[in-house]
Amino acid sequence: MQNAMPELRLAPGREASLARRHPWIFSGAVASAPAGAAPGDLVRVVSSSGEALAQAFWSPASQIRARVLSFDPAEPGVASEPWIASKIAAAWTRRAGFWNRASHNAARVVHGEGDGLPGLVVDRYAGALCVQLLSAGFDRRRSEIAAALLDLFPDVSLVWERSEGKARAREGLEDRCGLLASRPGAAAVDPTAVGIVLDGVKTAVDLASGQKTGSYLDQAANRARVGALAAGLDVLDAFCYDGGFSLACLRGGAARVTALDASEPALAALRANLARNGLADAPVECVRGDAFETLRRFRDARRSFDLVVLDPPKLADSKSRVRKACRAYKDLNRLAFKLLRPGGLLATFSCSGAVDPALFSTVVAEAAVEAGRNARELARFGQGPDHPVALSCPEGLYLKGLLCSVD
Repeated sequence: MQNAMPELRLAPGREASLARRHPWIFSGAVASAPAGAAPGDLVRVVSSSGEALAQAFWSPASQIRARVLSFDPAEPGVASEPWIASKIAAAWTRRAGFWNRASHNAARVVHGEGDGLPGLVVDRYAGALCVQLLSAGFDRRRSEIAAALLDLFPDVSLVWERSEGKARAREGLEDRCGLLASRPGAAAVDPTAVGIVLDGVKTAVDLASGQKTGSYLDQAANRARVGALAAGLDVLDAFCYDGGFSLACLRGGAARVTALDASEPALAALRANLARNGLADAPVECVRGDAFETLRRFRDARRSFDLVVLDPPKLADSKSRVRKACRAYKDLNRLAFKLLRPGGLLATFSCSGAVDPALFSTVVAEAAVEAGRNARELARFGQGPDHPVALSCPEGLYLKGLLCSVD
């Protein structure tokens, strides 16, 4: 019953973002909460004068009070199981060209706002799916989402859930990690070691305790691009995790790789991935240590490299932390510039959404000046095409990177 839907009324003049089709409604834009609505309920968004504008999930615990699912206030069936299934299917259709069972069998299926499903992330790893439910609305519809996914992917054995982190906490939701659904009679899949291949590189993904949903699919295309430049080079891969860039560089013909990470389990995963790719005897030095301290130690020891990859974790998870994060990014990049041989390359990244591409470029440029190096930008990196950004929601662009050369 459309007329029975609770109404969220906006404050005067706060309709502009909806007119631009931005899906977030912040607490300051709400004049009156939808009466009787529970967290995760679908509500109708109306202007201060009562004009119906959109349909959204209500989330009273979050600063983002509502996330728009449809800008058509009269669209029938929004957030129903058939509606969710159709949206997920449409998202996967957009990715048909990125998937290849033999050489590229992992991809993001749903990327939240980029696919019109804010608060829902789904990744496919060969015969397994991993979901993140980051809004109260989708958290309440976990069974419908699992059913839709098993219907869409008949060759998938299980759906794993990794709904964790600050996004959940901001919604007033507890972390969840574990099996969400499985297909009766399907071949068993070990969620701690799902074998995948990306651009010919084999790795194993740990859905239960790996980073993000188990892997960094957003960097897949960038790893291939960087690896293609590595022939004959001496490479430093800082924040290497399970070796995505290291493996790509070796596949590209790197002469030597120094893989640096603070986590021994990450380095153990890298060693296992080397073996999976027939590279157990490759010239790889695994170094466990804090990247900031280790880069300084390398500088003091006058070590140098032809190619440095910097792919740190998120350093700014909110605008209040941007200044501190930029100091850290500058420190890292200054050290990297100092470690590069003349003619060397730096592939440097930031996955902090609060640090926009222009600011990141400025920070890297300042780092080069402070390092006393003449540097030039050769290319820019972004998240892969299976992580689309809605033009109406530029906040979805979180991964950015630069390829720089030095004299």
